[in-house]
Amino acid sequence: MNIVSYQPTADELSYTFGGRAAVGKVRPGTILELSTEDCFGGRVVSVDDLPSQVCEFPYLNPVTGPFHVEGAEPGDTLALHFVSITPARDWAVSTTFPHFGALTGTHTTAMLQPPLEERVWRYDLDLARGVAVYRARNSDFSVELPLDPMHGTVGVAPAANEVRMTITPDAHGGNMDTPELRTGVTLYLGVNVEGGLFSIGDGHARQGHGEVCGTGIEAAMRTVVAVELIKGVATPWPRLEDDHHLMSTGSARPLEDAYRISQHDLVTWSASLTGLDELDAYQLISQAGEAPVGNVCDTNYTMVAKVPKVVLKHPRVYGAAHATLRDLAKRYSAR
Repeated sequence: MNIVSYQPTADELSYTFGGRAAVGKVRPGTILELSTEDCFGGRVVSVDDLPSQVCEFPYLNPVTGPFHVEGAEPGDTLALHFVSITPARDWAVSTTFPHFGALTGTHTTAMLQPPLEERVWRYDLDLARGVAVYRARNSDFSVELPLDPMHGTVGVAPAANEVRMTITPDAHGGNMDTPELRTGVTLYLGVNVEGGLFSIGDGHARQGHGEVCGTGIEAAMRTVVAVELIKGVATPWPRLEDDHHLMSTGSARPLEDAYRISQHDLVTWSASLTGLDELDAYQLISQAGEAPVGNVCDTNYTMVAKVPKVVLKHPRVYGAAHATLRDLAKRYSAR
């Protein structure tokens, strides 16, 4: 078992996909142990630390990487299986921003009313009990929320030498912010450049679907990923697989186009896996599919199309990469 550990310093973090040399090379079949910072770079520590005062744009949403996967070429697919995602601190934060989020005017949705207040919430994380403690700022209301750690931002370098800020989701991945990207899930990303150059960041201790206020419970993470390469198989948009579901993503504006992209990919993917023609697959996904929202606050919105594998009669996906990586993860955890 090939295990590689990488713990970046603050000046080794990246803020783009593309335009940056790899921090290291890994072979297919590698277990990668890494750490990631929260979207504020660890600068928002208390409710008095307003991001507008302690953070500097565009140095937000840092990612760890990129990593060069040996043998990866355009037209291939990277498979990243999330073995574990664990908060690295016993606290996390969330915020509202002026002109950011789903329920406020933004620079693209111009409104005359005043912007929302910039406010910070600090959550205590109890890893032993598996909860995050929410406390209202203007009352004594408090409630425990189950931890459900995930990564909001995972992606590869875009094609054609393009450089994208980490806050933007698109066909290369990026800031998709889907809660479906949790431990036990395999993410499939199409390779656009030699080595793929994947990066990971933006951990959330949990997040509701849509990331409505613009932030999850933002947390630094200790994350373990199993890496595999599927040669000669292209992936047009990021796809996910867990033990029971297949999922397709789409990122765009307006939201209905993100929805259409994800549904189109799942319908055509299902047709190719089952031998159904497109209209038969369209009918099946229309009746059996789900549509979890990723984000409705980023520069592009993200939708997920999801179907139980049993509905498709458990097709063999990417050469059974998910099952292979799941077994590798079990062997790693049992060391």
